[in-house]
Amino acid sequence: MKNKLLKMVAVAMVACVGFSIASCGKKEKGLTINEGKLIMATNAAFAPYEYYDGDTIVGIDAEIAAEVASRLNLELEIQDVAFDSIIAGVQSGKYDIGCAGMTITDERLQSVNFTTPYATGIQSIIVKEGSEITDIDTLIDGDYIVGVQQGTTGDLYMSDDIGDDRIDRYNNGADAILALNNGNVDAVVIDNQPALALVEANEGLIILETPYTEEEYAMAVNKDNTELLNEINRVLAEMESDGTIDAIIEKYIPSEG
Repeated sequence: MKNKLLKMVAVAMVACVGFSIASCGKKEKGLTINEGKLIMATNAAFAPYEYYDGDTIVGIDAEIAAEVASRLNLELEIQDVAFDSIIAGVQSGKYDIGCAGMTITDERLQSVNFTTPYATGIQSIIVKEGSEITDIDTLIDGDYIVGVQQGTTGDLYMSDDIGDDRIDRYNNGADAILALNNGNVDAVVIDNQPALALVEANEGLIILETPYTEEEYAMAVNKDNTELLNEINRVLAEMESDGTIDAIIEKYIPSEG
């Protein structure tokens, strides 16, 4: 059984890298794929980390990335793409970073590097009220069908635990929840913060008390661009030290009490 539910906290515990381009007030040429810009790939259907407010993508990841770009004297450009295309896009050099509630996994590390983590999260299980599924063991041991967002860690972990035959994959969490409401799946596995919003918006659904997994979020960076990786890590360390990361997370996920 997994650990008890943990509250989201910032965890960017890194040492400050000595090299700094900020001191000269100029960006090192070649740091990003387009001079003067930091191009971020995300999937803007993952509140409160990235979602639309009108025509603007906002959220924890969006604000952290914007602050990183500002401290590197770059302009942030966010591109909303399918979640399962983000790693490939960073690997190919189409995007500078992937930032979408992205969990560090061994599989992803084969294709990209990751910055130091800046937040922690968990995967939660959503079921209908009165469901026979009461915990992760019940879910795994039964013949239940699970809905997931394609390419997410919920997808990866469930694939390992129950196999592809019992998984239905969807483009986003809302589609998976629709399938749960319609009886096409028996449960949905998704990150806890989006899960809270989805359950609030859909009467008759609950989140199981015990989480499925716990994980850390970081930004994906091309393996060949160690300079950008080091610079982002330096800035994340500054933002952790001066309280910026905590303030951004608190804005979207207020502390209890």
